[in-house]
Amino acid sequence: MQNPNTLELRRPNPYSIEVWLNRPDVRNAFNETVIAELTKVFQDIARNDQLRVVVLAAHGKAFCAGADLNWMQAMSGYSWDQNRADAQQLADMLWTLDQCPVPIVGRVQGDCYAGGMGLASVCDVLVAVDTMQFCLSEARLGLMPATISPYVVRAMGVQASRRYFVSAERFSAQQAFAMGMVHEVCTAEKLDAVVAQHVSQLMANGPQAVRLCKQLVRDVANVPNTNTLRDETAKRIADIRASAEGKEGLQSFLNKRPPKWLV
Repeated sequence: MQNPNTLELRRPNPYSIEVWLNRPDVRNAFNETVIAELTKVFQDIARNDQLRVVVLAAHGKAFCAGADLNWMQAMSGYSWDQNRADAQQLADMLWTLDQCPVPIVGRVQGDCYAGGMGLASVCDVLVAVDTMQFCLSEARLGLMPATISPYVVRAMGVQASRRYFVSAERFSAQQAFAMGMVHEVCTAEKLDAVVAQHVSQLMANGPQAVRLCKQLVRDVANVPNTNTLRDETAKRIADIRASAEGKEGLQSFLNKRPPKWLV
């Protein structure tokens, strides 16, 4: 499950996992190995019912600089079919992270470019250092951010995406915060404390409720509020109220005691 040359996995406790990009010498850039490793790790995370939170982080000065130069050199000689297969692996990796039922807290300590923005955009909570920069640099190379676009447009919004997709200009963590992509900006010295605070907040909530809330956002976003949707949302709240976790949460609140899921 772990390749020390591409990823480092840490288990601070049985309920959380940290996934660290571990190629600081190449600014944590993607290649086919990184993509395969991330896909496998997050497939395993999705199957682990005990996990309550994932921290996605990176070693070194950059969070992720996009595609590895050696990988790009190899791609320059690919046929259309080879390019299609290669791009599909990246698209499938991002989809795997996005569909992960466990909430992901992104710890962005340094610059985040191109494909790295795809990783940032699939995080449920994104914390960024105030000195880092984002960039959708693909157009500068005569390319486009195609595979990451569903996640980046969702995170940044349409108007911001229209600008930064075509301009390939850098923008700050503060600008990303203003557009809603980044949830919190802090200094490098406070980064770990801020991330830990978000992890603790997630761990304090009902484990199944958190997973169901994450799925709920996906299911209702941009969906017309029809009778069918209203019926479905009513069914879901009834289901969770009647569940063991829902009953425990309500009783612990009414009896002014900690719920049993706290660790």
